[in-house]
Amino acid sequence: MVRTPLTPEERERGERLGALLREARGSRSMVEIAAGAGLSAETLRKIETGRAPTPAFFTVAALAEALGLSLDDLLRRCVPEPAAAASA
Repeated sequence: MVRTPLTPEERERGERLGALLREARGSRSMVEIAAGAGLSAETLRKIETGRAPTPAFFTVAALAEALGLSLDDLLRRCVPEPAAAASA
């Protein structure tokens, strides 16, 4: 199966998600948060560094729960507002 290449917008969104997760993790270890979300530390590392810019919904939901974030907040912070996207 051949995957469709990601658009620049998808890559940017993945980078924003990774930065947000790193910020929310703070001083907690990657291993601690990954275990709390039922993921490997390597999976979390890939998401945080943007090497996995489009994680599955349930992966994002599990990380949000482990970090105490709401999915609504993640969405607002990862996807630019339409007006901001148009003026960029």
